[in-house]
Amino acid sequence: MAAVRALVAPRLVAASAFAPLHALAPRAALHSSAPRPRARVALVLSGCGVYDGTELHEASAVLVHLSRGGAEVQIFAPDVPQMHVIDHTKGQPSESETRNVLTESARIARGKITDLARLSAADHDAAIFPGGFGAAKNLSTFAVDGKDCRVHKDVERVLKEFHEAGKPIGLCCIAPVLAAKVLRGVEVTVGHEQEEGGKWPYAGTAEAIKALGAKHCVKGVTEAHVDQKNKVVTTPAFMCETALHHIHDGIGAMVKKVLELCGK
Repeated sequence: MAAVRALVAPRLVAASAFAPLHALAPRAALHSSAPRPRARVALVLSGCGVYDGTELHEASAVLVHLSRGGAEVQIFAPDVPQMHVIDHTKGQPSESETRNVLTESARIARGKITDLARLSAADHDAAIFPGGFGAAKNLSTFAVDGKDCRVHKDVERVLKEFHEAGKPIGLCCIAPVLAAKVLRGVEVTVGHEQEEGGKWPYAGTAEAIKALGAKHCVKGVTEAHVDQKNKVVTTPAFMCETALHHIHDGIGAMVKKVLELCGK
């Protein structure tokens, strides 16, 4: 035991010599930087299911990346009937069935959802619109009318409010057509402009975007296009036939740019 004490004692003395240094360090220095304010992001959904509402993988990816970015998210959807209901096992309309966009979107929001009519740009730093055919069927009539489409009044109002306030807007998949219709001269991407053997099955959308008076910018599925002037950020997502993780990465790039433009 004497030998053990002989070995330990010098170390205890050496450690105690540093104790005053810790005592001199002010506690405030350990907490000198205040936490950064969280970006408040409005997520606008269009139902639940790729063929008649929001694309679920896209909505989920947006939420995951917003969570990682430390954003505070509130989810909205219009309280209107869906254009129609699609049987997703067959890809065909269910003629006798009707559904409500707000009610269906609540499935993705885990019940925490607000009527789009109550969304104000004054309460948020950014707005994001995932894709899915609901953006072209329930948030607008693009699926039926193409370049001659109408945009739901609250969707149009929200896009104009955020744009006029200089707050960023993110859109993915088919949703960029909403910005192309409402914000004249905006730059967006829906991916490539040729089908390339089926890799880009909705490539024709690029021409419709140009017909709406917007500029289409060719981007890969993992990329996001940033219109710095209008603070509009877009990514192709499921406009491309590819592996799910590529979609996820592209949406991540879009969300990251949106949060950067928030300045938080």
